[in-house]
Amino acid sequence: MLKLAAAGGAILLASGCANVPMASEESNLKAKTFAVPDEGKSGLFVYRDSFAGKALKKDVYVDGNCLGETADRVFFYTQVEGNKSHKVSTESEFSPNDLLLTMEAGKNYFVRQFIKLGVFVGGAGVEQVSEEEGKRVISKPELKLAAEGQCG
Repeated sequence: MLKLAAAGGAILLASGCANVPMASEESNLKAKTFAVPDEGKSGLFVYRDSFAGKALKKDVYVDGNCLGETADRVFFYTQVEGNKSHKVSTESEFSPNDLLLTMEAGKNYFVRQFIKLGVFVGGAGVEQVSEEEGKRVISKPELKLAAEGQCG
């Protein structure tokens, strides 16, 4: 029975796609300019672009507040208070996975959310990536800005 559930979960992870509420095309294009954040703020981009788990939606939080629900090929952009640490979290199979970032005011930071195989359903993790890598991925036309503040 467990093998059947694991096999079904693996198929779900590798196929299908999920839909989440999207921001306007104007907001999408503006975010992709990677502008300098407002005075005293840091910019935070969180994106998901992975082959596995296309059918899964996963919540992302910043300092315990809902940033939004991800699907494959979406990203979020938000500004947070600069010159302090912030916790970026994502739901996973059994417990949240957290990343603590100390963010300098006036700079943009990039976090990749990834899906990993789980026992019953796919889990998720978050990792910081370089500015160069984050901009490269988010600049792809198929990545779109998702609407903030709607967690499952």
